[in-house]
Amino acid sequence: MKNHLLIISLISSLLGFSQNPNRTFESINYDNNVLEVKVHDGVYKIIPYSERIVETTFIPNGETFNENSHAVVLKPETVESGLLKTDTSFELKTPGISITVQKQPFQISYSYKGKPIISEKMGYVKNDSLETIQFNITKDEILYGGGARALGMNRRGHRLQLYNRAHYGYETHSELMNYTMPIMMSSNQYMVHFDNAPIGFLDLDSKKENTLTYETIFGRKTYQVIVGDSWTDLIDNYTDLTGKQPLPPRWALGNFSSRFGYHSQKEVEATVQKFRDEQIPLDAVIIDIFWFGKDIKGHMGNLEFLKDSFPNPTQMIKDLKSDHVNTILVTEPFVLTTSKRWQEVVDKDVMAKDSVGNPYTFDFYFGNTGLIDIYNPKGKTWFWDIYKGLADMGVTGVWGDLGEPEVHPSKLIHATGTADEVHNIYGHDWAGLIAEGYKTDFPNQRPFILMRAGYSGSQRFGMIPWSGDVNRTWGGLQSQPEIALQMGMQGLGYMHSDLGGFAGDNKDAELYARWLQYGVFQPIYRPHAQEEVPAEPVFWDSKTKALAKKSIELRYRLLPYNYNLSFQNHTKGTPLMRPLFFEDDSEALKTDASEYFWGDDFLIAPILKSQITEKEIYFPKNSNWFDFYTNEMFEGGKSVTVKVAEDHIPTFVRGGAFIPMAKPMQSTKEYDGHIFELHFFYDATVKESEGQLYNDDGLTADAYDKGHYELMAFSSKVSAKEIEIEIKAELGSDFQTQTKSIELVLHNISLKPKSVKISRKKLDFTFNKDQKIITIPLEWNTSKELKLNIKLN
Repeated sequence: MKNHLLIISLISSLLGFSQNPNRTFESINYDNNVLEVKVHDGVYKIIPYSERIVETTFIPNGETFNENSHAVVLKPETVESGLLKTDTSFELKTPGISITVQKQPFQISYSYKGKPIISEKMGYVKNDSLETIQFNITKDEILYGGGARALGMNRRGHRLQLYNRAHYGYETHSELMNYTMPIMMSSNQYMVHFDNAPIGFLDLDSKKENTLTYETIFGRKTYQVIVGDSWTDLIDNYTDLTGKQPLPPRWALGNFSSRFGYHSQKEVEATVQKFRDEQIPLDAVIIDIFWFGKDIKGHMGNLEFLKDSFPNPTQMIKDLKSDHVNTILVTEPFVLTTSKRWQEVVDKDVMAKDSVGNPYTFDFYFGNTGLIDIYNPKGKTWFWDIYKGLADMGVTGVWGDLGEPEVHPSKLIHATGTADEVHNIYGHDWAGLIAEGYKTDFPNQRPFILMRAGYSGSQRFGMIPWSGDVNRTWGGLQSQPEIALQMGMQGLGYMHSDLGGFAGDNKDAELYARWLQYGVFQPIYRPHAQEEVPAEPVFWDSKTKALAKKSIELRYRLLPYNYNLSFQNHTKGTPLMRPLFFEDDSEALKTDASEYFWGDDFLIAPILKSQITEKEIYFPKNSNWFDFYTNEMFEGGKSVTVKVAEDHIPTFVRGGAFIPMAKPMQSTKEYDGHIFELHFFYDATVKESEGQLYNDDGLTADAYDKGHYELMAFSSKVSAKEIEIEIKAELGSDFQTQTKSIELVLHNISLKPKSVKISRKKLDFTFNKDQKIITIPLEWNTSKELKLNIKLN
């Protein structure tokens, strides 16, 4: 009991601002994993989902609890717990999170393994225009979250509007963008997710009162507190709660040809042919609005190929597919009153309504329009039928544009409520509609769903988000690492940018090359822009084209490593791009996005300004780092100024890392998972290390769950005289044993080894003294473990 009182005292001293002083405790009951706390103005319903997730809902008197969550898919598990009682409080204690209910003055607070996390301040309060939930936070916490913004990594001090909205031509600062998220993440490694869809605000201590406030116009008074023992554990727990990202088709990690936009079938085919002629790898072409109309305005909603410009789309798509190029088409949720389908959607009751039940029409940039009501079963079915027809034609990717929705009048009414109630989840549910349709009609196919807007939990639909209409300037590039890192922390690990920038006619060859070099180490490689300046490298001058080609070729060489990152994201929620503070707790790194980890083993320092010839690089502690291009070693925990090359950005590999790489290819279709290079970056200080490589057919939906996979594991043991490399494989129940042809490449070996053996059998190898590289060709059958011994002296 003394320890229990000590914990409560500690919580009170650190987070002990009282909650709403007028809220009076009446009773408490704990039954069947639900803690109910009755107060004079309502009921708290508190449910542990696990030892690391707890959900709290306040239900005011006279209101009925709405159980429908847009985000949560996890079912609460029975958690080992007990309700402890003192004269002044109750504590629902689990092996992880504990919840303390103080009776007078009333307060709810949370701790993890005895350490305070956060407490309600005023708790739930309703004022004239908004319903709010308010918390105490400590004075030194750095706050992340709120979705896609360009504000700096530390978002504390901002009152963030929760209203998805496009920001055309943004650069280094953007308060409001396409993905707003009701999420706060703390540098103390916990997060609070406000589980409510309607619009509002997330106030991250804007008044400097050590206060977090969620504000909304309406809806659920529900939030989850999530904790973790590391940053990756925290994100794993959050994505358990809201759903894991399915594996994308492997071709999605290749290069895209895209612009706003291709005007004809002839132009699409000629552009793809130019990639092939220049031998620049390519896996997909994205066709913007001109597939259904000759002009930008007046045709949105036609959603069928314009025969004048695309005379034989089925054959075009088939021919592209035979050349290993996937076709992705833009679609929007707007049907203009001037479109071919307007009368059809009116007759079929597809559109959102006005107050008297007629289709709600309004003007926006593209014309006079209505909005498809995806919350009406008729609208949902009609929209999916469009996608199903396109998929039957051979289209393999869906691009959902303007899905904030870009214009969404408050007076518009959906089948389930007002525009403001569903505005932020419209893009989320649109992606869900497509994902659900694929599961029903194409259950073995992985969808590619590119979306400009979404919300918390959208990752479970396989959504691929991008950062909107960024300006084609250095300022536009500078904000991209922050946006991608923040979104990855919030579950959407595939956030990426239009490589080269989208908005404006600024033609800057250096900027274009640097942006594409950064793109090698962002989740999706997709140059895209307004057509005044080419987005595709094949239309640039010879020097710029050569630089772009080199970047794209490296992107393809890294395909096995990158596909393994997708597997990590699928199984653990781990983002592909990761802030340095995930591993290094140095104070300055907690607000830094100038460098980042690409997966477990790459350190990336993008070049974000013009005419940079050298750059100060911080090398995270607890590892040594090797220049990917020169093998020069840098000690962790130090900053070093390095020279910057024109043809690549500073790229470093962790000592002891295994980096699987592919042979050169022109599309991912040529990739053979049974033939690869395995690079090992020898570091005498790393006595043991591990790596892995996931492989499947790259296309089958739920391949891992179906057992249609192999997972290769690599490990090293290092001593003064020897390097031992072990390779083994876990095979899924529906995957056949295969023989692998592996070229094992050991870096940073100063002297020629005495021998390389497998079970006393000597192997041939080559040694490059100048490059300090050993190359060992291996044939390995995955049914057996393979162990090499490299004698150093």
